[in-house]
Amino acid sequence: MMFRQSVKQFQSALFLVLLLFLIPNSKAQTLLPTPSPTPRPSSSPTLEHEFFKNILHDQKAIWTSPFHLSSRDVRWIAPLGLGTAALITTDRQTAGEVSEFGEASNASKAVSFIGSLYSTSAIAGSFYLFGRARHNARARETGLLAAEALINGEIVSLSLKAITQRARPRAGEERGEFFEGGTSFPSGHSIQAWTVATVIAHEYSDHRSVQIAAYATAAAVSVSRFTGRNHFLSDILVGSAMGYGIGRYVYKTHHTKSSSTDDDEEEAAFERSRRWPSIAPLYSRSSRVYGVAGSWSF
Repeated sequence: MMFRQSVKQFQSALFLVLLLFLIPNSKAQTLLPTPSPTPRPSSSPTLEHEFFKNILHDQKAIWTSPFHLSSRDVRWIAPLGLGTAALITTDRQTAGEVSEFGEASNASKAVSFIGSLYSTSAIAGSFYLFGRARHNARARETGLLAAEALINGEIVSLSLKAITQRARPRAGEERGEFFEGGTSFPSGHSIQAWTVATVIAHEYSDHRSVQIAAYATAAAVSVSRFTGRNHFLSDILVGSAMGYGIGRYVYKTHHTKSSSTDDDEEEAAFERSRRWPSIAPLYSRSSRVYGVAGSWSF
């Protein structure tokens, strides 16, 4: 009994250390080394040309990210680490509560499929093909960065699954145990869903409805992996955090402003000026001018 308790304590410590690999990704701009922004000449390599080279750079940044932590990161490392540790200790109990409702519902299976590698790859490919066909730079970049984030997330997911070997909730007496040959930790579907959702949400940050839809879909996929008895809550929490962090890092590092995006922002600003008047105060003490100036574009 004492030996088993010691093993469990070692496992908890191991996963707190593993969290260091995902946490810096959510603060990519401050913790991961990125090149200084410089104007890109027209002859600069395209994202397609640099695709695999960027993935190699991403992997180096992801796995070395613990060395870029600062004292300020304790504010979010501590809650996430403690939350994960607490979920690990209660995973068997919470999974047992779900199992009392019987087999997974068809709804959980359907929502879960959205986060599969097939579906997320199809989403990324659709954005890219649409962007190429319609000469839409933003859609094209969305597809490329989503695909890049997916590959990065899959590499990290498979690596951690091979290291942790956690048994899934349906594994019987070994469920929730680590180093038992399982593939439960972390949730791959959660990583895939959140990487794509985060890239899309950042690319279309000027469309609140797109952001809400992307994140809501990713959250639904994550929940479905729990209600479908495929993963524990700690698997989902870590997978979701990793997916968001990787997606955000890929976007912040490789995003380039396109003319179509700038045109959209200018058009949106003009539309706002048509709907609402611009009001500014006037004040000049020397000439004793006090008042308000207003303008309204039609």
